Amino acid sequence: MLQSIRIQNFALIEETEIQFNDGLTVITGETGAGKSILLGALGLTLGNRFDINALNNKDKKCIIEARFDLSKYQLKSFFVEHELDYEDVTSIRREITVEGKSRAFVNDTPVTLAIIKELSEQLIDIHSQHETILLKENHFQLELVDAFAKTTALYFDYKKQYLSLQKLKKQLAEFLEQELQAKKEFDYFQFQFTELKEANLKIGELKLLEDESETLENAEFIKGNLVKASVVINGGDENVLSAIAQLKQGLQSISKFGSQFNELYERINSLSIELKELNADINSVEEDVVYDNVKLEIVNAQLDKLNKLLKKHNVKTEDELLEIKNSFEDKLQQFSSIELSIEKTQKEISEQEKNCLNLAKTLSKKRKESVSEIEENIKVLLSNLSMPNAQFKISISDLDTFSINGLDKIEFLFSANKGQDFKEIGKTASGGELSRLMLCLKSLLAERTLLPTIVFDEIDTGVSGDVADKIGIILEKMGKSLQVITITHLPQMASKGKNHLFVYKMDSKEKTTSHIKRLNEVERIEEIAKMLSSGKPTEIALKNANELLNN
Repeated sequence: MLQSIRIQNFALIEETEIQFNDGLTVITGETGAGKSILLGALGLTLGNRFDINALNNKDKKCIIEARFDLSKYQLKSFFVEHELDYEDVTSIRREITVEGKSRAFVNDTPVTLAIIKELSEQLIDIHSQHETILLKENHFQLELVDAFAKTTALYFDYKKQYLSLQKLKKQLAEFLEQELQAKKEFDYFQFQFTELKEANLKIGELKLLEDESETLENAEFIKGNLVKASVVINGGDENVLSAIAQLKQGLQSISKFGSQFNELYERINSLSIELKELNADINSVEEDVVYDNVKLEIVNAQLDKLNKLLKKHNVKTEDELLEIKNSFEDKLQQFSSIELSIEKTQKEISEQEKNCLNLAKTLSKKRKESVSEIEENIKVLLSNLSMPNAQFKISISDLDTFSINGLDKIEFLFSANKGQDFKEIGKTASGGELSRLMLCLKSLLAERTLLPTIVFDEIDTGVSGDVADKIGIILEKMGKSLQVITITHLPQMASKGKNHLFVYKMDSKEKTTSHIKRLNEVERIEEIAKMLSSGKPTEIALKNANELLNN
């Protein structure tokens, strides 16, 4: 429920704070006094756009703060979801700087306008003079039917599932696009990967192949030099091992005469052993060195293939080639992964479509079951508003496939007179008829929703005193279950209010300002009397005003 609104530096209002009570509150005042300014200020706290020209004093910022009692409404989850501090009496504040920049706060915590709007939708409904256009909008029509059929929660569940289905379909489209692109590249990646895989790459292979190729190309020269080395060491009568053997014999004979001589002997003995092992290794290596032209061709072919791969991929080492091979392998695996993702998503879509279809069918059934009761209620309300021959009809037709709203296409049809065919509301109802029909629909909504506050801006425009009285009765009844605030120019409406606020202007030498005050019983009688007559209220007007209030 709206508790109060504080306004500073907005339009004709310098500064004021207005307290609101429960039940029906009427706001009256002369045309241009500032009644719509009050609604404009309230609209700002609910997230509406701000016009910089609305600043009263261009050198000061504008502050508008509304306070709401939330203690009877289940809104704590909203505050938790948006990481806001919950308070039973919550304030929503808008500040507009002299530069036109806007800031919004909920309980002094900065928030976006989107959060303000989302919260305000659960707190207050402002019905402007032009809001009858909503009657032509499918969203409003569905909201009303769902509220009456008590399917609002079911619709939210369906909508959640439907949006999830759309998300899955979008994912599937992306996967299919990726698959199409992957198919174009698949053959290329497969060829590159196969080529690198068949190369049987090994780290260090390039160096080994280069060494083996050089050895095979110089096999005769290498083999000849190894044979010569073996002959020098242990070939013929005069060789290195024979000479060392003589040295060894001589040093051995003197080794017993001192440790230094024995050390020399040990060293020559070690050299003799090392030379014998060296000769054996030379002979072994020499036997392995074979001139093999066929093998040379094979090695050179492998070496050429490896060098071509290095040049082709613009790298220098086998490590880099292996990384490239792995990257091609990853891309091929991704292609397989896309196929699996497509298959999985298609299954999920199939399941989600079943869920949506079941929910949509249940939703449609309940909506259709509620239609006759809605039509009957509206007929009674319209009759009470001096439209006894008016007929209201809700047409629900089936869609071929489910949409964001389910399987239903809803149309509101209207006939104002006997014998007149039903037509779409916008094509048959006058402005006054639309206004009264909208009031009836809002009245039904008020009975079935937990919306704390509803505001009507001159809902009685264009109606007679008798109809205004009946509109007032409906608003008075609505005020018993929620807070109703209405701006009116008609005394019949004003007399129905539990609370009465009066808007007026005051002129000074410098400027005109708007003010608002709560009227007591005596002031109410005088104000309604003024509305019944012109100029100073007559005794008859005062008496009529008193009777209206007593009734």
